[in-house]
Parts: sequence; structure tokens; C-alpha cells
Amino acid sequence: MTLTQLPILDLGRADDPATAEDFRAELRRVTHEIGFFYLVGHGIPDGEFSRIIDVAQRFFALPEADKLAIENTNSPHFRGYTRTGGERTQGRVDWREQIDIGPERAPVAEPVHDFDHLTGPNQYPEGLPELREATESWHARLSEVCDRLLGEWALSLGQSADHFASAFAEDPASFIKIVRYPAAEDETVTQGVGEHRDGGTLTLLYPQPGTTGLQVRTDDGWIDADPIENAFVVNIGKLLEVATNGYLKATVHRVLPTGPGEDRISIPFFCNPALDARLPEVLLPTELAAEARGVTQDERDALHAVYGENAFASRLRSHPNVAEKYYPGLIGAEA
Repeated sequence: MTLTQLPILDLGRADDPATAEDFRAELRRVTHEIGFFYLVGHGIPDGEFSRIIDVAQRFFALPEADKLAIENTNSPHFRGYTRTGGERTQGRVDWREQIDIGPERAPVAEPVHDFDHLTGPNQYPEGLPELREATESWHARLSEVCDRLLGEWALSLGQSADHFASAFAEDPASFIKIVRYPAAEDETVTQGVGEHRDGGTLTLLYPQPGTTGLQVRTDDGWIDADPIENAFVVNIGKLLEVATNGYLKATVHRVLPTGPGEDRISIPFFCNPALDARLPEVLLPTELAAEARGVTQDERDALHAVYGENAFASRLRSHPNVAEKYYPGLIGAEA
């Protein structure tokens, strides 16, 4: 049967002993076969979804000078505002503007690793204090959803519920992007975001209801992953694929350019372990191990075991303006 829409999973079923095992079996099947799904039953109030979209729209409606006052070129930690065209995927320009917001922390006084530079404070516009309030609430709530999902995945794969917990126990490096895709200015704009697989553990995405653009590559070709109100689009990252020897699938996806006269908001939350952590690998039960795709040595070599090494290399590639300003000696070393 040709897949035309991503499956919908209800996390609330995991709380009911009568349906928990069926939920885990479906979670395992969907992320083994597709790697993407919609998530409902997550427990986040509807008002939080409308609140985060509203504050995002208000941020992007600020005067250009207010946004540029917190441009990411002011931050060696890659935090703050990125103007349209300021980020790249696979070396090509993404047609979007955004703000990156991570855990609020003091900079590392004496960095030992390159990835220590990712630790630091956020930048917020002075004229919109609601942005910090809304994103801190969003970060806390989605972190809880991520922890629940990771526990359910662990159980579905024959592990204890806390199998992945050690990597997230101290200072997880999860972060939020608040993205606006403006209308393409001409026909040279060919991607909102180029084809890619996420490099972390998992992603919770909330795209603005009533918009379109996200596409997922399946065995049947590209399918649209249009928003469902108050539901997340969830996908596996490469770290979780490697940790399960390819049993769980990190899937290629992209965002098409926005049509003339249109724009859209999209808010991904990247659930990631501590910068100095390694995601524990999973010793799969025999029947699941037989279905694992495996991970080539080239893939393993390209993906550092320590999460922060991947994260820092990714930032150098995707934000060349920040890299050139603060880390010119490291450009080209991230491959």
C-alpha cells in the first residue's frame, strides 16, 4: 500500500496498561519503517501551541534593526537571529530567517573541547520579553515529552526505560529554532531547507497550522507532512539510528520554498544529550537484531561518538558567518 500520510501515534496510550504494549509496538514499527510520525496525546495544553506561534509571529514582525541587534554574529555560541539566507544545508542557501535558543548557561571559562564554545547565553530582543518566557516554557515541556518518548523507545527495543537517561542526566544540549519561511523572492530560490537527515537524537516539530512545505522521503517517494493542529511531527536523528545499528531510521526530509505572497512559521525542538555525552548503544533482542539495517563504517566514522563534536561541526558548516568571525582556524576541519 502506498503511504500518503504519516502515521498518527497517541502518547497517552502509553499511560494505560491496557494499551501500552500496543503503543510501543506501533512506535517501534513506525520508526523502523518510516522514521517520521505525528504525535498526539502528549499532554501539552492547546494554549501553549497558540502561544508559541503568536510570539514567533511577533518576533519576526519586529523592525529589522531590532532583530539584527541580536544577530548570531554577536554570539560565539551560535545563538540569536539569523537573517534570511544566512544558513546553509549541504552547502546551499536555505531561504528562511530564524532565531536559535538553547539552554541558558554561562560560557565555559576555560574551554577544553571545541564544542565547549556551544555553551553560553541566549540573545533576546529587548522589545519582546514574552519571547524568553514562552521559549523557556516550551523547552521545559518538550524536554519532558522527549524523555517520555526515549523511555518508550527503550522499552519497545527490549531495554529498561532508563536506557538512554544517562546521556541526558546533566546539561542536555537540546535547543529550539523558531523559523520563518518568507515568500521566495525569485525563481533562484529552490529550497526552504535542503534535503537532510537530522544529526541528533530526535526532533519535535510544530509547523504553523494551515501551511505546507515539509516533505518526507519514503519508499514511495516524497510525501507532504502538513501540520495537524496541536500535534508534533516527530523524527529520528542519526544518533538514534546508529545507537540501534540502523534498526530505527533517520529519514531524509526537506522544506520547499514558500509560495508567492505567503510565509509560514515552523518551530523544531532538537532533543539532544549533553555535549560531552555518548548515546548508549542498544543490544537488540535477537528477533529485532535480525531486522536491523546495520550502519556502515563510513557512517560511523562520519558521526562522532561524542554528541558535542557533531553539534559543533554542524554549526561551523551551517553558519559560515559565525564560523569565519570566531573560528577561522577551524573552517574546513569539520568534515
